[in-house]
Amino acid sequence: MVAALGGCVGTVPARLPSLASPISRPPTVAGSPAVRGPLSSVGGPFLHDSQGRVVVLHGVNAVYKLPPFELYPAAGKPWDFTNADASLMARLGFNVVRLGMTWKGLEPGTAPLNDPAICTPGTPHDPGQFNQGALDGYLGKLAQTVALLGRFHIYTLLDMHQDVYNERFDGEGAPNWAVCTDGLLNTEAPGRWSQNYGTAAAGAAYRHFWTNDVVGDLQGEYDRVWAAVAGYFRGNPWIVGYDPFNEPFSTSLVSSGDEQFDGQLECFYTGTAHLGVPGHGAPAVTCPRNDPSRGVIPQILSADPLHLIFYEPDIFGRRGSTNFVGAMNLPDLVFNVHVYCTQRSGKTGNPTNVKACATQEGHSLNTRSEDRTDLASPAQPRGPAWFVSEFGATSSPALLDQLTAEADRALVGWTYWSWKYYGDPTGSAAEGLVTSEGQLRPTAGALARTYPEAIAGRPVSISFDPTSGAFRLVYVPDHVVRAPTVIFVPTQVHYLSGYCARVAGGSVVSRPGSALLEVANAPTKSSVTVRVTSGSCTHR
Repeated sequence: MVAALGGCVGTVPARLPSLASPISRPPTVAGSPAVRGPLSSVGGPFLHDSQGRVVVLHGVNAVYKLPPFELYPAAGKPWDFTNADASLMARLGFNVVRLGMTWKGLEPGTAPLNDPAICTPGTPHDPGQFNQGALDGYLGKLAQTVALLGRFHIYTLLDMHQDVYNERFDGEGAPNWAVCTDGLLNTEAPGRWSQNYGTAAAGAAYRHFWTNDVVGDLQGEYDRVWAAVAGYFRGNPWIVGYDPFNEPFSTSLVSSGDEQFDGQLECFYTGTAHLGVPGHGAPAVTCPRNDPSRGVIPQILSADPLHLIFYEPDIFGRRGSTNFVGAMNLPDLVFNVHVYCTQRSGKTGNPTNVKACATQEGHSLNTRSEDRTDLASPAQPRGPAWFVSEFGATSSPALLDQLTAEADRALVGWTYWSWKYYGDPTGSAAEGLVTSEGQLRPTAGALARTYPEAIAGRPVSISFDPTSGAFRLVYVPDHVVRAPTVIFVPTQVHYLSGYCARVAGGSVVSRPGSALLEVANAPTKSSVTVRVTSGSCTHR
């Protein structure tokens, strides 16, 4: 039935699998997607679809950091990504996956580390490592995963992933030929893998990349590969955008302060011909003299003007440090942040103090929200939209309950880190949402949330209680928008006895019990409130 204005809809579903159901359940896809096609970031905190609705993305990271450096359907292989994976993601309500790829996978090359033909200081030129066949083979497999996710109505955010630059430093990302250490040997740093960021050899490798001061044209090749990726996926309706560089780092962050490196980072993003302004009163940006005139973002936009660029501040922004990457006068930008705390186990990454961790991460989220408004440019007069592409990395439901509630309060979308633990060299088994046995961890209860995927208006507040299933959305309707508001309701997780939807200022127009609750705005109302509670309306 369809409820009248201000009415309610209730349903009692059939017996459904529990939260701990294995991912081998046969996959299903029903109905039309809540959102599809390119999204836009024209100015202001929100993403929009082609119909003018505000779009909220919830999802997960899926990154394979070992050879072949990507996830795709490959039965029996540890990097196998299956229908069952995508099906479970869809049942949890995820509409986006931040899918990892690496420069090494895209342009493996043949030259060794510290090759003088590449690492000698001088004017950059083509290092001769690009191979179209290798690139096409890698992208063809990546495209299989993008298509598989799309069949389950899930967007892909392509993430050029790296941690500590290369395997030489116990990380991953750059190809061997792009590692220039000035002959310094790597020394294993004691403790957690992230301590390797501070070694002299890793510092030299990063420095040569960010200053682009060797003949191998490291940044130029990086940009070239990104343009090839963007051109390959141009027009793909299930690509939401591109993340140019995961967690940018330089030892100058440690020795000199963020503003020095963030200037180099802004040069990398824009190129010398499109340079923006520094943030928070930092000195004027002066680019390294060999940086490309067109940086990685203009190169991507030139190859694919249809999709978004989710650019990141430096690595310490995830703990609330000041972001000095300022406004960049380029279109389609999304301010893409990570949120982690310092109170974490050196072995598992789990919080050692949940309350302190949640407090710090809430502060970081507030700081990044304030940063966003300072990033306005002529291309995005009210600043770029924003998004949290990494948070969590924990098996603590208590922490995730608090962090997801904070994200709702901030009206920001997210992708949890991470889907599975694939033997990551820079991670731990505690981070995976799915165990090695294919079972969901209890943390899935905090992530499988009732939330609005598309809002026909401007959101004012979003709240959800995973314990009771109580959800509330308030928004100011946009009467120009004809498409409905669409709310994902995790019927297979939180509402095994059905749900009841009540609307003030609009009406429910979806079928009873649908996992996609659709709401039409009333023509003359100035506010819409949607409430969802567990159980049938008839029992109230």
